[in-house]
Amino acid sequence: MTLSQLTELLGWASIINIAYLCLATVILMVMRGTVASIHSKMFGVEEKELNPKYFDFLSTYKIMTLVFIVAPYLALKIMGN
Repeated sequence: MTLSQLTELLGWASIINIAYLCLATVILMVMRGTVASIHSKMFGVEEKELNPKYFDFLSTYKIMTLVFIVAPYLALKIMGN
């Protein structure tokens, strides 16, 4: 795999991961009650405990996406590939 191929791969991975992050955020904002009800029944967690868990999930996903996908992509773009 060449550096230009890796750059392209990370670029597309960035787009996909950021789109998923935005979609998950919008779904949790708009359909919080429905999603919390489903997750509460599936995992046996009370609905009031789910809001911090959703926040933890979104923040962790955002950090991992930025550190492991977006930052390497930007570094490769800066290098000129």
